[in-house]
Amino acid sequence: MTVLITGATGLIGQKIVNQCHSAGINIHYLTTSKSKLSTEPNYKGFYWNPDNNEIDHDCFEGVTAIINMVGASISKRWTDDYKEVIIESRTKTAQLLQDTIKKHNYNIEHVVSASAIGIYPTSLVNYYEETNSEISETFLGKVVHKWEAAVDGFKALGCKVAKIRIGLVLAKDGGALPQIVKPIKYGVGAAFGSGKQWQSWIHVEDLASLFVYAVQNKFEGIYNGVAPNPVTNKELTKVSAEVLHRPLILPNIPKFAMKLVLGDMHILLFESQRVSSQKVEAEGFNYTYVNLRPALDDLLG
Repeated sequence: MTVLITGATGLIGQKIVNQCHSAGINIHYLTTSKSKLSTEPNYKGFYWNPDNNEIDHDCFEGVTAIINMVGASISKRWTDDYKEVIIESRTKTAQLLQDTIKKHNYNIEHVVSASAIGIYPTSLVNYYEETNSEISETFLGKVVHKWEAAVDGFKALGCKVAKIRIGLVLAKDGGALPQIVKPIKYGVGAAFGSGKQWQSWIHVEDLASLFVYAVQNKFEGIYNGVAPNPVTNKELTKVSAEVLHRPLILPNIPKFAMKLVLGDMHILLFESQRVSSQKVEAEGFNYTYVNLRPALDDLLG
């Protein structure tokens, strides 16, 4: 089996590549950097430049499925210009892939795309399943709504489409965790706001496994990419401090202070989404990290 991956060199993409290779799946990947083109038989790179609508259409040769991970980081200050980059890096890329498949009549059977739980409205009491149709009115809610609509365009080409709504990804060397634990390491860690907001997290290895599993088992529709046991921000901070053997002595950090530091992006720390993993579990997927403590022991211990 040969799978085309967009965003293969990113934090999650790299883990997906490793797990595909372990499962005997060949990889074609798209990159905007000509210096990152590999010609290995099971890991072939192809150039694209979505800003200029450029793509090496040979990337689709022999490919039956696409794993779509491309998208500019949301962990960067949201200026008006950068907000456009966040949206277009998700929508224009999907459009370019669809146009190219259509133009050259490639037969792609299945697309598994990243999405995000930011589409769910913030709530301390709701328990969100994939059937929920409310859309958050935040910038993130709008991004995910447009992103999913762009990905749905693959259906018109006869592809099965699965969208995996990713929660807070816990990883050693990237994503949010190093930023969350930095103040804790220096003895100035604290929960954000009330600390009651829910954080639906997932270990990066489990998330990569889920994408590979989704391709192998022909997932279709929306799935939440989160571990089975969400925690509050207070709990996340507390367990991180325990694993790092650091005290927590400060009062909670108020919202206005983080808004001064981070601008609009501060909502990432204060949004509350308690999200269900039951649909994924019902498909037979087994998590390695079901609870937060073992996940943090693995990443921080």
